[in-house]
Amino acid sequence: MAKMRAMVLSECAPIETSPLRLTEIDRHEISRPQEVLVRIEACGVCHSQLHGIEGDWRDIGIPPALPTVPGHEVVGTVVEAGKGATAVSVGERVGISPLLESCLDCRYCGAGKEQLCESMDVLGESLKGGYAEYVTVADSFATRVPPSMKPEYAAPLFCAGVTAYGAVRACGASPGDRVGVFGIGGVGHMAVQFARMDGLGVTAVSRSAAHLDVASRLGADRAVEYSGADAAAAEAASGGPLDAAMVFAPAGEVTGAALKAVKRGGTVVVATVGGIPDFLAFEEKTVRGTLIGSRADMAEVVRIAGKGGLEVVHETFPLERANEALRMLKESRVEARAVLVP
Repeated sequence: MAKMRAMVLSECAPIETSPLRLTEIDRHEISRPQEVLVRIEACGVCHSQLHGIEGDWRDIGIPPALPTVPGHEVVGTVVEAGKGATAVSVGERVGISPLLESCLDCRYCGAGKEQLCESMDVLGESLKGGYAEYVTVADSFATRVPPSMKPEYAAPLFCAGVTAYGAVRACGASPGDRVGVFGIGGVGHMAVQFARMDGLGVTAVSRSAAHLDVASRLGADRAVEYSGADAAAAEAASGGPLDAAMVFAPAGEVTGAALKAVKRGGTVVVATVGGIPDFLAFEEKTVRGTLIGSRADMAEVVRIAGKGGLEVVHETFPLERANEALRMLKESRVEARAVLVP
C-alpha cells in the first residue's frame, strides 16, 4: 500500500514536549464510489487542535481516539475520484472544513444545518486529518476553491473563516450596531472583517497588543487590551453598552466580560468551549452557541473571499514543524493563523 507523511499524535501531552511525530502511515484510499482523494496543499493550524493535543478537552471527548492526525481546515487538489463522484472532478482545487460528512437524512441535514447532525464526522479527530499529505472526502462535502486562490490563503477559510462568518450572522446585529469581538486571532481577525462588511462598528478585545494592532489595521473602531473581565467589560462598554458580542477565546471569564459589556436584551455568541458565568436572567440577554457552518455557508465564505477585500493574515510552516507552529500559537507569537504546507 502507498504511504504518506503525517504528524501523528499518540498521547496527549504539552506541546512543549513535541507530542506530534512525523510518521509514514498508509495513504488514504478511496473506499466508496462518491469519495475523492485530495492531495493536501495547505492545512490551517486551529487553536482548538492545540487544546485537543494537550488533552484540555478530554472531558468533552476530544480527541475521541488515539492515535490521531490533527488538522481540520484543508485545501488541496483532487487527484482521484470514485465512480460515483460527480460534485467535483480530478484536477480541481477544493477545501474541506471540519464538517467531513453527515448523514444527509436527519432533520438537521434537511434544514441545511449539517453541522448539527448527530452522525457528523469531524476531520482531524481520527487518522484522517489535515496534518498529512492526502485525505479522502465525500465529493459533496468538498467545496470548490478558485484556482487563482492560493492554498495557504484559502485553508484558514475552512474553519476560522466559516466560524467567523457564522458568528457574525448569529449575533443578529444590524448596520450601525456596535459589536465586540473578544479574542483576536485566527477566527477573530476575520470576524472583524465580516462585521465591517455588514456595516457594524467593531470593538476588538484581546490580551495581545500585537493582535489588537492587526484588528485595528483590519477596520476595528476600538481596541481594548484585556486585563481582567471587569476592566475589559467596562472599557468595551465605555462608549455605551455593545449591541452584541462574539467570543472566540476559550475561557469562561471572557464570556463573562462579554456579557457585562452588552446591553440589556443584547446577544453574546460563543464560538468556542467555555463556561457562562455571571448570567442574570432579568437583563434578558441571550447567550447562544455557533458551530462552524453548513456547506452552503462554506461556499458563501469562499465566494466572498474570491471577490477580494478579505485579508487572511497567515504565516506558513512546513508540515514537520507542526509542533513549533502550535507552540508559537500557544505563546501568542502567531499574528493570526499558522498554515502547514506538506
